[in-house]
Amino acid sequence: MLWNGGISFGGVIAFIYADLIILPILNIYRKYYGWKMAGFLFVTFCAAMTGAALIVELIFGALGLIPAQRNARVVDASVTWNYTTWLNIVFLALAGLLVWRFLTTGGPAMLRTMNRSPATGHAH
Repeated sequence: MLWNGGISFGGVIAFIYADLIILPILNIYRKYYGWKMAGFLFVTFCAAMTGAALIVELIFGALGLIPAQRNARVVDASVTWNYTTWLNIVFLALAGLLVWRFLTTGGPAMLRTMNRSPATGHAH
């Protein structure tokens, strides 16, 4: 869609590379190393993303590998009954069965126990 909309080849590549900047991971770095390191990583990721996209644009342009036509088709999606529908139904039932088994065999109590700190004084 970006390509059809007139965005450059390097811009499309930069958009794809932007998926590498994952905010939850940056949040983890912020918690462990602080805002300064998280900010440094964010800026480094952005610079690497744009730099790599620019290099791809220049190399592909120099080699003539960028397509001249922008004719991607957008196909309307519709619900159909095919093998993936049946597999989704089967695995939804399986997931329901596993959740039911977890709830009826003491799973929530086990999770509450795992959330507590271990008792002191035990030598294991």
